[in-house]
Amino acid sequence: MTYLTALCDDETVELNKTEKILGAYEQERGGVEFVIERFESADDLLCRIEDKNYAPDLIFMDIFMPGEEGEQESRGMKTAKKLRSMGNRAKLFFLTTSREYALEAFDVEASQYLLKPVTQEKMFDVLDRLLKEREKERKRYILLKFEGRIARVAVDDIVWCEAQGKTQCLHLSDGGECMARMTMTDLYALLLPYHKFVRIGAAFTVNLEYVDSLNAHEICLTGGRKIYLPRGTYKGLREQYFNYYCQIP
Repeated sequence: MTYLTALCDDETVELNKTEKILGAYEQERGGVEFVIERFESADDLLCRIEDKNYAPDLIFMDIFMPGEEGEQESRGMKTAKKLRSMGNRAKLFFLTTSREYALEAFDVEASQYLLKPVTQEKMFDVLDRLLKEREKERKRYILLKFEGRIARVAVDDIVWCEAQGKTQCLHLSDGGECMARMTMTDLYALLLPYHKFVRIGAAFTVNLEYVDSLNAHEICLTGGRKIYLPRGTYKGLREQYFNYYCQIP
């Protein structure tokens, strides 16, 4: 499998180190190729992606890089927020010397927050989990009964599910809907092995991959759908969301 991979760091030695580790991973694991493009500033990376002719699958980026006037600032984090606002869904890996921005990494759906110096062993573990998850994603379907027939639904296409009495309405990423005659409890049991799904009260199940934002009152999904949170559920939901997207070593 080939991954377009962007490395962004203002220090050449760090770029060389990350590229060397990725090269070693290719040789030792086999079956994977990283097509690497290097960027020595966050602005260069942003401009390249804004041109619409570059869509990396993976981005390894430092957080602290020189800003517009040369001062050290969280340029990497600001760039990540900009990319997400543009709809970029690349797997994002922060490489940094501080835990200071760990919580903000949650807001931009970072896949990992790695503290420098990043060892080859640690990077290999991260990549192993990533590729294993990607392989699983290809095969993930659930079987449901619709109007007297059995059909399979791709788990990744389910944005959210809504209980309508004894029928569950599955809202899909292409805008379509599927009506399954079953309880929400039974449907959630089918989705439980896929850790991206969470229950919200008794009426909703949501795919965290499609969550754009959340606060104490509501969760906003891709496409603008808002689901209001029952009292007392925000803290637990926020923790689940954080754990799913940003596993801090």
